[in-house]
Amino acid sequence: MEFRYLGNSGFKISEIIYGNWLTHASQVDDETAGKSIHAALDAGISSFDTADAYANTAAEAVLGNALKGERRESIEIFTKVYWPTGPGGKNDTGLSRKHIMESINGSLERLGTDYVDLYQAHRFDYETPIEETMQAFADIVRQGKALYIGVSEWNAEQIRAGHKLATELGFQLISNQPQYNMLWRVIEREVVPTSEELGLSQIVFSPIAQGILTGKYVPGQPLPEGSRATDEKGGKNMISRWMRDDILTAVQNLKPIADELDLTLAQLAVAWVLQNPNVAGAIVGASRPEQIASNAAAAGVKLEASVLAKIDEVIGSVAETDPTLTQSPASRVA
Repeated sequence: MEFRYLGNSGFKISEIIYGNWLTHASQVDDETAGKSIHAALDAGISSFDTADAYANTAAEAVLGNALKGERRESIEIFTKVYWPTGPGGKNDTGLSRKHIMESINGSLERLGTDYVDLYQAHRFDYETPIEETMQAFADIVRQGKALYIGVSEWNAEQIRAGHKLATELGFQLISNQPQYNMLWRVIEREVVPTSEELGLSQIVFSPIAQGILTGKYVPGQPLPEGSRATDEKGGKNMISRWMRDDILTAVQNLKPIADELDLTLAQLAVAWVLQNPNVAGAIVGASRPEQIASNAAAAGVKLEASVLAKIDEVIGSVAETDPTLTQSPASRVA
């Protein structure tokens, strides 16, 4: 496993981050989830990403239970706040001081820890003054409940405003968590340059585009049984925009590139996002423990400029690059 600094800080995280969106307390049972987390640890992964909104707080509890007994100083735990939790009352959502303060306490209890390494604003809150939000984060840092603060899916203007306030309040934003993969490159024009200027790194989710970049979906062929594309409860809708013959054909055309490098398509996809110097880590999930070692093998892979050019030739024409697209096409709660 390789490790990178997160933003302009001395804090290191693993290049491959284990995330439990969609899986823990929902798609897989707790025993399988626990085995997957321990498989991640065995693979050298030390960073774990979750959120209070995942499975309406239950995913945090699954992660916390699985990490019991691990040396706390040797792992990095990330969680988030913004989306509705609990019964979804009027103050059970957003980035108000009330919701943030109540949420951090609930997250710490479920995770079984005195602090989280990184606490993230899960989206930008247009209804709460950003000054209120950043003051609450400053207080949480001073209370020792979070060591660092990050954001998720904020655009360049929002990142700049948050960074300015954080600096005035005596702490810093060190990360943004956007969706980023070969097919979804909207952060490259504005978010990445702004982050580089201000000292933030990207922690990216969906590096394999919800499974599209694994190559398991083949044009003209039946959908794999049990795949996300057959999940009528939500998974099918998440990836519907990418289930086009031109995209699926382009992905299949990546296979010779992956084969030449002795990589799977999924490993190539994860390695691709890690070539961006502003990306500190890529979040991967798993429904089975055996998937972890394969994903983790993408750490440390170096793709030559010629390889990156070949990838762009194959898939660049179907990639989303419009910087006005600030929301994930996969899900509003990633």
